[in-house]
Amino acid sequence: MRVVRAVQFGKPDVLVVEQAPDPEAGPGEVVVAVRVVPLLFLDTQIRRGWGGAWFTLEPPYVPGSAAAGEVVSAGQGVDPAWVGRRVVTDTGTQGSYLQLVAVPVENLVAVPEGLGLQEAAALMYDGRTAMRLAELFPVRPGECVLVLAAAGGLGSLLVQLGHAAGGRVIGAAGGKRKVDLVRELGADAVVDYTEPGWAGQVRALTGGSGPDVVFDGAGGEIGREAFEMTAEGGMFSAHGSPGDAFAPIRPEEARSKGVMLSGIEQVRLSGAEARRLTAQALAEAVAGRVRPVIGRVFPLERAGDAHAEMEGREILGKALLLV
Repeated sequence: MRVVRAVQFGKPDVLVVEQAPDPEAGPGEVVVAVRVVPLLFLDTQIRRGWGGAWFTLEPPYVPGSAAAGEVVSAGQGVDPAWVGRRVVTDTGTQGSYLQLVAVPVENLVAVPEGLGLQEAAALMYDGRTAMRLAELFPVRPGECVLVLAAAGGLGSLLVQLGHAAGGRVIGAAGGKRKVDLVRELGADAVVDYTEPGWAGQVRALTGGSGPDVVFDGAGGEIGREAFEMTAEGGMFSAHGSPGDAFAPIRPEEARSKGVMLSGIEQVRLSGAEARRLTAQALAEAVAGRVRPVIGRVFPLERAGDAHAEMEGREILGKALLLV
């Protein structure tokens, strides 16, 4: 089978297509023929060598940790009815930029009828994270919600969920194309945080009181500015770091403002929890309450190009690899 490996840390060209033996399903396992791989900006950060304090991958390694496809074989002790079913699955540290993967059967989440594999893959990471954040920070009707990086895979879902919950959603993104997309997704107002004075625009839109709930997918100084304007007694999720840095916020600062602060650790999910929230996200998509924005698809062999475009902030919504 074909696999993509990062042969060393570095630029996108360290991603190389290689051949590897086809896996076999062991006891309690299935083999999934991978059709779609969801990409994360985190994939590009790890490839560059960032995040050693949290991630233990060392080259050579296969990037990715989730996939959508069909079950093609089942090992001992596995219900043979799984064979032929469409599924999404976590693949763990063995990676997912490949054609075939053997995974424990308990990793599988069935893809419901009415949902395509591309849409299901696009909801694997971002959908379950959005469901988790919606649980941690339930938006009440009339509350003001600020979503940073609102045109991304996760941000676009949070805009939709906030709107569906009855919140007044302000979407913040960088550049006209992204701002236009956020408006199309149902945001009540949009701002461009690459322009001077964006924070003042947000304050004005909230009547000076600041947003009640902030979903920070941008991190860095943009996230810091958003924290500064968060309403007293509000909620702030500092889960984003596309610029290689989370928003610099000390817990004691949040306590002094009465702000509930949540970080990346709150969206690190156990296996059972991840599967529950993934199934919930897929069900929400079938019901029409959310739709993933698929910005670009690439063949497996162009994984390096996909990484380069993600790093260049050229993709609206989610990027996928097609295998």
